[in-house]
Amino acid sequence: MNFTAIDFETATSSTTSICQVGLVRVEDFKIVAEVNLLVQPPNNYYDYYNTKIHGINAQKTAESPVFKDIWHLIEPFISGQCIVAHDKKFEDKCIKDSLALAKLAVPKFDMMCTLKIYNKGLNKLCEEFGIELNHHDALSDAKACAELFMMYLRK
Repeated sequence: MNFTAIDFETATSSTTSICQVGLVRVEDFKIVAEVNLLVQPPNNYYDYYNTKIHGINAQKTAESPVFKDIWHLIEPFISGQCIVAHDKKFEDKCIKDSLALAKLAVPKFDMMCTLKIYNKGLNKLCEEFGIELNHHDALSDAKACAELFMMYLRK
């Protein structure tokens, strides 16, 4: 099964405040592509709490493009694809809300959730299964999610 694992980090509690995108494309149980992008959230504004979690701040994204300007890079990984996330509700809302804010169409895609499959936090699962994780780095979280989903598919 081919799929894209996805993870977003946000600058605030708003799902439109994406500040990092991590994408991992898996084809025939092999990682064939990775995308790791810093994104400037609206007004480049950050809540202290969010920065404390992921370490990204306004200085790091001051020169980064806004979501609308990177959508063309990530759309092929999402449009018409099976998307896998560790928190499907959050990641799905980030995609749809950010596209609505940018006045862009939402493509069709299917979405699976490793949180629902395993019913445990990403960090606990990675520890349990020996998966390398730099938690709250979007690319690392997406890679871990991809590994977990491949394990699920192999069962």
